[in-house]
Amino acid sequence: MRILLLTQVLPFPPDAGPKIKTYHLLQYLGKHHEVTLVSLIRSAQEEAHAEVLRKLCSAVYTIPLQRSRLRDAYYLATSMLRRDSFLMRRDHSDELHAFLHGLTRRQHFDIIHADQLNMAQFAVDLPGGARVIDQHNAVWTIVQRMAEHSPYPRRVGLELEARHLRRYEARICARFDGMLAVSQPDLAFLELAAAEVGVRLPATAVIPIAVDALSEAPVRRVAQPRTILSMATMFWPPNVDGVLWFAHEVYPLIKAAVPDAEFAVVGARPPAQVRQLGSADPSIHVTGYVADPQPFLQQAAALIVPVRAGGGMRVKILEALARGLPIVSTTIGYEGIRLQPGEHLLVGDTPQAFAAAVIELLRHPSLGQRLAKAGRSLAAEVYDWRVVNPQVEQLYEAALNR
Repeated sequence: MRILLLTQVLPFPPDAGPKIKTYHLLQYLGKHHEVTLVSLIRSAQEEAHAEVLRKLCSAVYTIPLQRSRLRDAYYLATSMLRRDSFLMRRDHSDELHAFLHGLTRRQHFDIIHADQLNMAQFAVDLPGGARVIDQHNAVWTIVQRMAEHSPYPRRVGLELEARHLRRYEARICARFDGMLAVSQPDLAFLELAAAEVGVRLPATAVIPIAVDALSEAPVRRVAQPRTILSMATMFWPPNVDGVLWFAHEVYPLIKAAVPDAEFAVVGARPPAQVRQLGSADPSIHVTGYVADPQPFLQQAAALIVPVRAGGGMRVKILEALARGLPIVSTTIGYEGIRLQPGEHLLVGDTPQAFAAAVIELLRHPSLGQRLAKAGRSLAAEVYDWRVVNPQVEQLYEAALNR
């Protein structure tokens, strides 16, 4: 098949959840089909990274997307006046619209695959065999959950954005020929939004996010690890919220029980309130982006996922499973992943329960080894990209038949 794949973020290097998911999909599709990738980019470095993807694709095109606080303020004001989504206005690009209409006039594509909701606006009216929307998340639920943990007046703005997104998300998904959801909870949230506005979603397949579980070597951790590790992009608001919640409400409980414990926050572009954690407590290390996380993985007693707002699947959990790391998560954190608490990970939703789970792993390394072994087996059997991605072809066939 000739496939046109549209991405909001260039899927290389695969160093963040959405990029990992899309990179492994591109690996698979590039082996079996003729793929043209069109991606928004934000820097010259991303343009250079695009060269690597040309080895997987028949063609790669990049379109610059400019971001600034002034532009964001304009889009926010416009969205309030028009009563629509700020996020969708922010990622609009006249240049990308024009380029895609020119490309699809010159070349026929059997499948037009919009990767994430942000790209739906560019794909929905393009001519082609079938159009597929790839929902990494039910996006409106992320904003709604952020609102629930935000103070007034920010909560009011987030609730308004969630309402706009919920209606937009349902209506635009209904205009596609096929939809990919990554979990049953996400599909349920999308169906709820569709029922609210009276539309019917297209043929949908629930296909989990995939990682390279078969090639990933298990981490050789030290015998008595004392580091609690967070690995997440620190410019994503739900990750920031989770790290701050852990640092302020959970970590003091752990330190009281295990005084030599340390907390490492690894992830790109931490905001000021996260960077300040290390200044207030020398046992907290905020690194920013690191090219090689192995030293942190080897010292980790647990990888924590203290997420209180989010959607889709946490790729950091899938990668931790593949690497053989013990995990402590909130219930929302492992939502949509086929894990059993006590068998594959430990779970806590209150500061006391989360702290107790981490303390158990600090005190009993053998428990961490048992969880890690079971988690790695599950990752290889269920979440490797070679196992998962053939299901995408079946969705393509269903969309074309429609």
